[in-house]
Amino acid sequence: MSPSVLGVVPVRLASSRLPRKPLHPLLGRPLLEWVWRRVSGMALFDRVVVATDAPEIRELCTSMGAPVEMTDPGHESGTDRVAEVVERPGFRDFPVIVNVQGDEPLILEEHLEAAVRLVRDVGWEVGTCGTPLGSPQALEDPSIVKLVGSATGRALYFSRAPIPHRRDGAPTSAELAASPFLRHVGIYVYQRDALLRWVGLPISPLEKLERLEQLRALEAGIRIGFAVVHGAQSGVDTPDDVTRIERILAELSDHPMATTDL
Repeated sequence: MSPSVLGVVPVRLASSRLPRKPLHPLLGRPLLEWVWRRVSGMALFDRVVVATDAPEIRELCTSMGAPVEMTDPGHESGTDRVAEVVERPGFRDFPVIVNVQGDEPLILEEHLEAAVRLVRDVGWEVGTCGTPLGSPQALEDPSIVKLVGSATGRALYFSRAPIPHRRDGAPTSAELAASPFLRHVGIYVYQRDALLRWVGLPISPLEKLERLEQLRALEAGIRIGFAVVHGAQSGVDTPDDVTRIERILAELSDHPMATTDL
């Protein structure tokens, strides 16, 4: 029997680029509702719960029948919020934990499954995904996190810088459409012990420089495996993202809310 998989959706209201983002409407429904409806229907998970510090989020979850855990408002990251939940009595028996990003209503189950397999079946302490960058603009954009990994599937570094650097000139379109030019897809799957070790570590020098918390884990020697996936959409961070995602959602036929009267 496979180890049980817990999905935790960490949610907070603070967002600089899109105020009160989880409650922002997409086609008339809150962003978080789109995420919840999609993820809660996935066979991958044995249980899914929302973790938040905001009473308004709790009220939304109650209205749509989503289990919710209230957490410390002082958490610096979603990882910290996830860790608080998994240490509670009702969640201590889950050996595999998935941090489900609350701003990705188009997240694919096959991508989550790929990261879960890395932890559950292969034995990586943390599993994540990368997808081809696809364009020179993406390579240069500091808001797009790049993932550089080994041929064995181990993540070597994450950066906002345009890496890997091609010394003999700019990479071609064909090169940007494949490894090793990868964008990090914000999926994190943890072995329970690795998650608790991660949040117990102090902020690391590289994490502080790049403002990427996964560098804390790498600097501490936590092994992160990655899978290369295709078709990964970025999440909702800006008003332009809202327009883009709404257009895609309106065209979907397989989303749990696609046939709902919106």
